[in-house]
Amino acid sequence: DEEFITMFTDEAKIAVKLSHANIVQIFQLGQEDGSYFIAMEYIQGRDLRTIFDRSRRKGAEKLDPKMVAYIIARTCEGLDYAHRKKDDNGQPLHIVHRDISPQNILLSYEGDVKVIDFGVAKAQNKMGRTQAGILKGKFAYMSPEQAQDSSRVTPRSDLYSLGATLYHVLTGRPPFQADNQLDTLLQVLEREPVAPCSVNPKIDRDLETITLKCLEK
Repeated sequence: DEEFITMFTDEAKIAVKLSHANIVQIFQLGQEDGSYFIAMEYIQGRDLRTIFDRSRRKGAEKLDPKMVAYIIARTCEGLDYAHRKKDDNGQPLHIVHRDISPQNILLSYEGDVKVIDFGVAKAQNKMGRTQAGILKGKFAYMSPEQAQDSSRVTPRSDLYSLGATLYHVLTGRPPFQADNQLDTLLQVLEREPVAPCSVNPKIDRDLETITLKCLEK
């Protein structure tokens, strides 16, 4: 699948330029017997979605808001670095992750927070352009502008997706979710989220303000 190979190599060429404590490091892109591979940093730990689901199975509907705030703050540091990244000539790379979600935030057993998977990222030097009308990313966390035109998103789109992630782990549910993907996207485009504090009274008001600011359309 030539399109997949192009996207796969795009991911490595973008991500190999990123060296930050809150981003999983890619070491090598290679090919062996006709198969491509990426060698990346191994993180002993779990992704945020797995931790959230395990917490629910143990009877806790939501994670501790203070722990959530710490995780999101570290994720912000990694994204800010990627958004500001320049090439060797000092030109902005215009990197946008486009798939921020609990599954793509890793937590190591030592307490490190790492963003993973820039596989659907947009960069100025990307070879494989997203075809018109094709949506990439997880619908429940997708920004309105990405739902409308995924080829023209900016770093603000990642902040929206991070806000949707923050909302989910604070309240126990995504800000928008329907029985099918189309209705979920319509909610993202047309509705406003329910105030997080009305779902989880333990949430600090300042944290609620930050969450809702991220989710502004």
